[in-house]
Amino acid sequence: MIKAKHHPVIYPFFQYYLQRMIKKRFSSVSMIGEYQDDGLPVLVLSNHISWWDGFWVGYLKIKRIHRKFHFMMLEDQLKKYWFFNHCGGFSINPGARDILESVQYASDLLKDKNNMVLLFPQGELHSLYDNKIVFMKGLKKILQKTDNPFKIIFVANMPEYFSSAKPELFIHHKTYTGLYDFDIVAQEYQDFYNDVISFHKAIDKR
Repeated sequence: MIKAKHHPVIYPFFQYYLQRMIKKRFSSVSMIGEYQDDGLPVLVLSNHISWWDGFWVGYLKIKRIHRKFHFMMLEDQLKKYWFFNHCGGFSINPGARDILESVQYASDLLKDKNNMVLLFPQGELHSLYDNKIVFMKGLKKILQKTDNPFKIIFVANMPEYFSSAKPELFIHHKTYTGLYDFDIVAQEYQDFYNDVISFHKAIDKR
């Protein structure tokens, strides 16, 4: 597997660049939710609807979470876009033997209070209109292997065009406070996502 790096020039530039890109491409950004820093490492679980997802969560990290950014990517994509490796990207290769190494690596990252790990537990891109969230089993292994306290943050990113040429971006986030149990986490995320969809159905009628 490919382990994450944080290049002293590329990583700060990436954080600057993503803020500029979001400001340029979106008419506004609304972060909806509360976050309290209690000094724990952070695991972020996000929906996966576009190429933008990692940038959006990176923006949330800069504005609210304030941890060293790590994110899991498919190995072939990380090799293709090598610069992401220097910004905290590490690899996973589904179906290969080293998937267990990637899971253990993610678990080890969550032992450091300075770290944040972003996962897209759906495993692949899904339509914005796909309301059923199905988590892959890799998250289950990470939850089982990580025996220290850490914070879980649910994130759902939703762009809305309304009457503007540039979309508005809504970054919904919620702190999960239950057991580190895969089935419970998956159901709680689904409930959270249902609430987000209801919110957007309501504002679409405004």
